Amino acid sequence: MRLAIDTATDVASVAVGSRDRSAPPVARSLRGARQHAAQIVPLIQQVLALAGVTPEQVAEIVVADGPGSFTGLRIGWAAAKGFAHERELPVVAVPSLLGAAHAAAAGERGPVVACFDALRGQVFGAIYAFPPDRVETIVAPGLFTLAELARVTPVRPQLAVGDGAERYADEILSWIGRSPVPLDARSLVAGSLLALAPLVGYPATGEPIYGRPAEAQAKWEARHGQPLPHSSR
Repeated sequence: MRLAIDTATDVASVAVGSRDRSAPPVARSLRGARQHAAQIVPLIQQVLALAGVTPEQVAEIVVADGPGSFTGLRIGWAAAKGFAHERELPVVAVPSLLGAAHAAAAGERGPVVACFDALRGQVFGAIYAFPPDRVETIVAPGLFTLAELARVTPVRPQLAVGDGAERYADEILSWIGRSPVPLDARSLVAGSLLALAPLVGYPATGEPIYGRPAEAQAKWEARHGQPLPHSSR
């Protein structure tokens, strides 16, 4: 069995499913970033119980790698690595924007633009398509304004998803001709992480990809005129 954890945005989700996908995964979510630290472990326990899976049956952890919320990603990675360390399990990472796009596509080919709110008028954005049994990266994850993201893509997305897309819903509507869908409107990101891990997963080493320095780090570096020692960008 695989256990997937996504805490990159305000909507956190957990899913558990078999490697051979012989049955649909069991997934649940919680909304509200302030709940993540206190509720992610109980959510994992709830999903395992609903699936009838014991912790000993889990053979691999899949975690959303970012970009996304600095605090949220750290919570998800801490939960994943804590669960894995106790049982000496491998931890596989999948880009969080890819997970969101795949969940929104819900079996359709796309392309799908995924946007997470990065504040300061920007989004963490990427565009993906989903031909059978593979992933096509049209625009790799990066930090953009929506106007910049629209300029660099060679295609018009069919769907938009994410809190960044919702924040700039008028711009999304003008760009692709339809309103964005909420992150949990179709299926949960954690369930998509399970499906994507065999295709694009990679070992989760070091720290997650935050997309930009944390606010406190940015202020320290601006004040001192140099990178924060031992910082991860």
